[in-house]
Amino acid sequence: MVKPTIIKTSENPLQTIEVDVFDEYGERLTKQIACERPLTVMLNWKEVVTLMTLGSRPESLVLGYLKNQSFLSDPNALESVIIDWETHSAAVITKEDVQKVESALKKKTVTSGCGQGTMYGNVMKQLEGYQVPQVTLKQSEIYSALEALTHYNDTYKKAGAVHGCAVCQQEQVLSFVEDVGRHNAVDTLAGEMWLNQESGSDKIFYTTGRLTSEMVIKVAQMGIPVLLSRSGVTQMGLELAERFGIITIARAKGLRFQVFTGADRIKFDVKGQQ
Repeated sequence: MVKPTIIKTSENPLQTIEVDVFDEYGERLTKQIACERPLTVMLNWKEVVTLMTLGSRPESLVLGYLKNQSFLSDPNALESVIIDWETHSAAVITKEDVQKVESALKKKTVTSGCGQGTMYGNVMKQLEGYQVPQVTLKQSEIYSALEALTHYNDTYKKAGAVHGCAVCQQEQVLSFVEDVGRHNAVDTLAGEMWLNQESGSDKIFYTTGRLTSEMVIKVAQMGIPVLLSRSGVTQMGLELAERFGIITIARAKGLRFQVFTGADRIKFDVKGQQ
């Protein structure tokens, strides 16, 4: 596969900056805060959406967003991705037929996502009857993944105010990204996997954010059978996870976790567990 030309007019912007703050005693402190900036996404020079992002991997973010919103389907048709931080814009040029953009923009559902939780068109209709690959998972593999993930979250550890997402394979973290919105983070990873034509069938997807309907939908689109979160799950997220056959594990931190769907496919192999 021929990958698109990536054009950047400048280096990626800073992820964090130092600021002076005062604590509850009036003492001056220097702290790191997460940066946030707009990035307007254009498809063949037609404006689609403006995302709020850290801007760490903008080319993957915009490709993942457009793919997950069903604006793009053929990675071989991509020609270039142009990132311009002076104008805060990202232009994706493709030979694919994108006449559907205008009609898709007319029909959109505002969801509970932070940053840009908007699903365009009838994504659920495309996923009707869809199921992710059915896998089994060991309790020890969950613990190994959580332990490996403790070595990441650099921006969060410095400044807070961001979400992290990762694609894991057993105890190995294959790719990790942080952003101001969890949907930016999942779209970035989806863009990478799609561009590399990487299968999700043997992967675990991790997020620090809550498991809402749109988060479950995006993981299903990636073909990943296990969803792991340190946060909670919503009712619709739970219903969709059951429909797609996704093993859903929430409130996961340290040695604690709660399995919401797919418990029959978890092997509790750690001493002291049944």
